[in-house]
Amino acid sequence: MHASLAGMTDSSASPSDADLPARELAEIPAVEVITRAAVMLMSAAAEKLGLSSPDPDTSEHRDLDEARRLITALAGLVTSSAEYLGPHAGPVRDGLKSLQLAFREASAAPDEPGRGPGEKYTGPVW
Repeated sequence: MHASLAGMTDSSASPSDADLPARELAEIPAVEVITRAAVMLMSAAAEKLGLSSPDPDTSEHRDLDEARRLITALAGLVTSSAEYLGPHAGPVRDGLKSLQLAFREASAAPDEPGRGPGEKYTGPVW
């Protein structure tokens, strides 16, 4: 059985991309798989924080419990794979920190430093 990324393309893919044959997982470099997973987690966390809405506080998609889980998963992935990400490591870490800070700002009762989402992996975020 051959697995492919046919169903895991990003939403910015152009229609002509659909005409291309799906790449086999074995042909995709690990750094690309890790980076795509990180981007997916970032995007989902941003949605759950309501950041795609003009007013995140009133977003119908806002769910801080779900955002916490996604940010924590992202922090684990980023922390454990940073050495493999090369030039992508910095931007991915910056995105993670931005989400952690957005979570802190969105929380009615912010977590103690070091206890926010993913901070057990990244350390306290200010």
